[in-house]
Amino acid sequence: MKILANDGLVEEGVDLLTKAGFKLDTVKRDEKDLVKEIGNFDALLVRSATKVTREVLEAGAAGKLKVVGRGGVGTDNIDLEAAKELGVLVKFAPHGNTNAAAEHTIALMFAVARNVPQAHADLRNGVWNKKKYVGVELAGKTLGVVGCGRIGQSVAGKARALGMKTIGFDQYRMVDSNVEYVDDIADLYRESDFVTLHTGGTAVIVGDDEFKLMKRSAFLINASRGKNVSEKALIAALERGGIAGAALDCFEKEAKRDGQPFESRLREMDNVVMCSHLGASTKAAARRTGLEVAEVVRDYLISGSFVNSVNVGSTVEEEGQKVYTIYITHQDQPGMFGRFGTTLGEMGVNIRENNSRKLGKDTVQTVYLLHKKPTKDVLKAMAAIDGVVRVTD
Repeated sequence: MKILANDGLVEEGVDLLTKAGFKLDTVKRDEKDLVKEIGNFDALLVRSATKVTREVLEAGAAGKLKVVGRGGVGTDNIDLEAAKELGVLVKFAPHGNTNAAAEHTIALMFAVARNVPQAHADLRNGVWNKKKYVGVELAGKTLGVVGCGRIGQSVAGKARALGMKTIGFDQYRMVDSNVEYVDDIADLYRESDFVTLHTGGTAVIVGDDEFKLMKRSAFLINASRGKNVSEKALIAALERGGIAGAALDCFEKEAKRDGQPFESRLREMDNVVMCSHLGASTKAAARRTGLEVAEVVRDYLISGSFVNSVNVGSTVEEEGQKVYTIYITHQDQPGMFGRFGTTLGEMGVNIRENNSRKLGKDTVQTVYLLHKKPTKDVLKAMAAIDGVVRVTD
C-alpha cells in the first residue's frame, strides 16, 4: 500500500510506516497535482497546509484512497461531509499537541497579566519602565475554561497547580474533571478573571454580548481558533475598557506562510499580547503528533481500527444506536463467518460489527454486535451451525 505525506512527516512516523511495509511518498503536491495523483495512494497524511477539498476526495475515492490522516486536532482544512459521502475515513491525532497547547495558554496568561512582551519591547528600545507595568497575579483568581476537552482540562490542571480556581462550560462533561462545571455559560463570563477558549470550529463563541458580561478587570485568552472571537467586538471592548486585556495565538485572518504581512487593528493596542499561532509549535509536539497520525492510519489500513476517527464514530457505541452481543466459540476454518452472516440474515438480524481472536490451535472466539436482541431461536440456530462449539448471549 502507498501513503502520501503531503505536508511531510517526522522521522519516527516515517520509520513506523516503512517498517509496517507501506511505501511512503513525502513529495509535496499542490492542489492541481494532488487531484491528478491522489487516486494512486491508499492514504493521505496532512497537517494544516494541505486543503483536502471535495475535488481532492472525489479524485481519491475514484481510485484507491481509503483514509485521510490529519496531524493535530483541527480538521477545518478537510471536507468532512464529502469524505463521509465518498466513503473515505478521516482520522486525527489529538493527543500529541495537548501539553504544548496547554503550556502555551498558561504562558499567554502570564504574559498578558504581567505585561512581559511590553516590558521586553521597551528594554529592547533602551527604555526602562517599571511603574507602567504593574501586573496581576494568577494565584487566587478564577479561570473560566470554555471547552473542557483534552486541552481545556490540561490548562485547568496547570492553573489549579498555580493556585487558581477553575470553572468550566462544555456540552459534554468529563467525570474526572479539573473544572467545576457551570450550567449557564453566562455565569462563567461573569465570574472569571481569565477566560480561555478551547472549542475549535468556526463559530463565534465570544462576541459583544459575552464581553458585556465579563469583568472590566478580566482577560481573554484565545489559543483555539481565530474565528471563535469576534475581533470587532474584542476591539470595541478593549477600547471602552470593558475588559483589561487579551492574549491571542490565533486570528480571524492569518498569513498563509512565514514572511507575509499581518494586518490587524489589534497590533495598535497596548493591552494585547499576540503570537503567530504557536500553540502546538514545539519539537516534542511535532514528534508526538506525527507518530500518532502514522499509528492511527497504519492501524486502520492493517486491522480496520476506527480509533481517532472524525467523520464516523470511533466505537459502535458512539453511533447512538443500541447494540446487543452474542459470543461464539467455533472452529478456525474457512466459511464460518459466511455461515454466521447467512443464518443471522435469514432470521432478520442485522450485524453491526464482529471481532474475533484465536483461543487455541484450532478454535476461535468471535463476538458479534447486533442491532436486534438475539432470541432463543437465533442462539439455537447459531449453535446448530457445523463447526460451532458454544454460543451464548
